[in-house]
Amino acid sequence: MPDRVGEAAAPRGPASPWELFTTFTVLALQGFGGVLAVAQRELCDRRGWLTPAEFVEILSIGQVLPGPNVCNLSLMVGDRFFGWRGAFAALAGMTALPLLIVLVLAALLGGGGVHPLVDGALHGMGLTVSGLIGGTALRLAAPLRHSAMGRLACAAAAGLTFVLIAFARLPLVWVLAGVGLPAIAWAGWQLTRQAQAQARARAPGTAGQED
Repeated sequence: MPDRVGEAAAPRGPASPWELFTTFTVLALQGFGGVLAVAQRELCDRRGWLTPAEFVEILSIGQVLPGPNVCNLSLMVGDRFFGWRGAFAALAGMTALPLLIVLVLAALLGGGGVHPLVDGALHGMGLTVSGLIGGTALRLAAPLRHSAMGRLACAAAAGLTFVLIAFARLPLVWVLAGVGLPAIAWAGWQLTRQAQAQARARAPGTAGQED
């Protein structure tokens, strides 16, 4: 089976559930405006726990499941290495300190209203978050160049999804049904064609060896 993108060297895994907990804690504390902006860099580039293709696959599943996508991501990454213990450790690292920080901030800001400086800072962060999300989207698009669907089909599905969400404002469930299911069917058909082509390519060599 051919290697996936970024799989030239086998990814290493965390040494223990504790390493999962500390890694996801650090990752969560970096996630101003969203953890996804730094998750791929931390898990793929720095730690080497996942290849870019594996990260995109896990994130895709977490994106369509109920609940926050980063929590789903942490659960699946943790379970990948240490089962339910790893899933619990990764999720705890992702949520424990951020929850404490949010509770403290809510207690400080909830009583007397939001200070004008704080309100302005929060509005300014919106622009930064938009840039982070855009940069993350570009990084996640790189492994799709080698997708079984083909570049044109990936670009068409991504563009249609953007239009339906951003402009038509359709509910996500309808977008998943209208774009996701045909994309899955197309990818399955393409993979089947590739497998059949590889089988036909191997057939003459195999026949010659048997003779």
